[in-house]
Amino acid sequence: MALYSEKVMEHFLQPRNVGVIENADGVGEVGNAKCGDIMKMYLKIDDDIITDVKFETFGCASAIASSSMATELIKGQRVEDAMKLTNKAVAEALDGLPAYKMHCSVLAEEAIQSALEDYNSKKIK
Repeated sequence: MALYSEKVMEHFLQPRNVGVIENADGVGEVGNAKCGDIMKMYLKIDDDIITDVKFETFGCASAIASSSMATELIKGQRVEDAMKLTNKAVAEALDGLPAYKMHCSVLAEEAIQSALEDYNSKKIK
């Protein structure tokens, strides 16, 4: 059996939504000191709908694929629905990750949560 699913390889080799959103409504950055992966998510939100999402990830194939898939899963979603995204949903959408790489899907979830928290904190002000 291959180490990575075809979906993981596809999102690693041709990641979606890579880049930066200038004047993003929400920005979140997380990292894992143990493996060195760093993810940064940028959100553009209009009327509580995520209209655009971009990411920058420094990390392994699983980290890049998880970031890419996570952006695909939340794009076009309501903020309240995006808040419910779990690392398990990211991993399932990628047709699985090796157990020792599940932390990459956790980072994707945390990066989105961080960006949404940033958005919500700006909205309150």
